Amino acid sequence: MDIRYDLRKANSPIIAVALHDGQGIDAALVPHLKLASHQLFREEDPYTGDIANLPANSVVVHTSRFQVDLNRRKEAAIYKEPTDAWGLEVWDDAVKERYAGKLMEAYEAFYHMIRDLLESIIDRHGGFVILDIHSYNHRRDNPGLEASADENPEINIGTIYNHPKWAGLTQKFMGYLSHARITNRSVDVRENVRFKGGGFSEWVNERYGHKGCVLSVEFKKTFMDEWTGRVDVAHLHDLRKVLEGSLPLLANELENIRKKGNV
Repeated sequence: MDIRYDLRKANSPIIAVALHDGQGIDAALVPHLKLASHQLFREEDPYTGDIANLPANSVVVHTSRFQVDLNRRKEAAIYKEPTDAWGLEVWDDAVKERYAGKLMEAYEAFYHMIRDLLESIIDRHGGFVILDIHSYNHRRDNPGLEASADENPEINIGTIYNHPKWAGLTQKFMGYLSHARITNRSVDVRENVRFKGGGFSEWVNERYGHKGCVLSVEFKKTFMDEWTGRVDVAHLHDLRKVLEGSLPLLANELENIRKKGNV
């Protein structure tokens, strides 16, 4: 029941995290699953691990969010009812009763790893910035019908749990993204419109928000067909390159805040 992930360390205060990249389900749980793989896939965040492949620290999770959702608080990390999972009934009662304890142990072990990682980066750099990378559906009801662009920005930055002292860093990051070119065009970047940050950001900020911030970067799935999974490789490459280009800015802003004694 372990959470499978790749952890790569670098001499950097930046951590790229892809919590929902994976599609793996433990073999013991598969017989208890009530959904087909394509139903799971639509609510996962495929290719975010590729975007997180940056010259920084990185954590890419290969276990599906449907096994245990690392972006939710512990008590909500297993999808027990349809209301937990976009109206989908995910598991039979055996998972909820027989395996819940083991799944929670795996959840806790993952967060212990995150704790150790953050504390080592704080010791070395004095603070951190997490790029918490996700994607979201914009053709949820119909593969031929896009949701309103007014309510669904191309890039949504979730910051609701961050300490106010990180607001300047956030605005500079968003300004950089807004002026970058993705598929040879500028894109709509807004804060806390579609998503505001999940349980992962909440957990980090409760414990380490005085030392760093979480920028929950939600890419609208215009870089792929969310119904078939087919990806636009050039678009995906642009997203990764844009985030890579932001790393010096984020590190510099973090260092400026640290020098002022605010970290």
